[in-house]
Amino acid sequence: MVSRLAVRRRTRWPQTYRIIRSIHPPIDLFEDIADPRDWEALVSVEAKTNPRIRLEVGDLGKVPATRRVAGPGASYVMAPFVHCSPLRPGRFTDGSYGVYYAGNSENVALAETIHHHQRFMGATKEDPGWTSDFRVLIGSVDRNLDDVNAVSGVLHPDDYSASQAEGRRLKAAGSDGLIWNSVRFPGGSCIGAFWPDVVSIPAQGRYYCYHWDGSRVDFVRQYDTGVVLAVT
Repeated sequence: MVSRLAVRRRTRWPQTYRIIRSIHPPIDLFEDIADPRDWEALVSVEAKTNPRIRLEVGDLGKVPATRRVAGPGASYVMAPFVHCSPLRPGRFTDGSYGVYYAGNSENVALAETIHHHQRFMGATKEDPGWTSDFRVLIGSVDRNLDDVNAVSGVLHPDDYSASQAEGRRLKAAGSDGLIWNSVRFPGGSCIGAFWPDVVSIPAQGRYYCYHWDGSRVDFVRQYDTGVVLAVT
């Protein structure tokens, strides 16, 4: 069998959708300080009186100054890169570097996050009920990304070994990020940006709450409308 390679192509989405836990705090450093080259020095000074600041800001060394973003909403883009950890691997990273994941529709983002949330709830044996709150981040992308749909094994529903190897290879080769068909929402697409400056700084969309029935997420509630939607 011939192994196919990723194909780089222009990806222009006027809207990307990312869903994160609503407790995620914005970091004033990313919002207020215009020049990212100053961040390490400022964190060093602040940490002398507030030792927790380094934990709050994360590992700035993961992102070169030239690829950082700043301004209102920048925390939402910077967070997955400076707070990455081997304890939280993903489809295209073993956790040693960050990836900004997003879908091309809100339904894609819902399906992807519901899958991971119910895996967490099942693993921790949580009681049934309305669980965590989530917020939608709406941004955009206009970059050359590597289409990995034809690469063997990268879309496996549970085994991430092939996809993590491909992500590591492409990032080392200078890729800005990836695009692939959503595994959790047929017909949808996902992107994974390797650097913060690949995507726009997003605006905040609606809030959701997910309901756990003891074995799966069976309902989601939109806070702005009060509508409760069944998860099929």
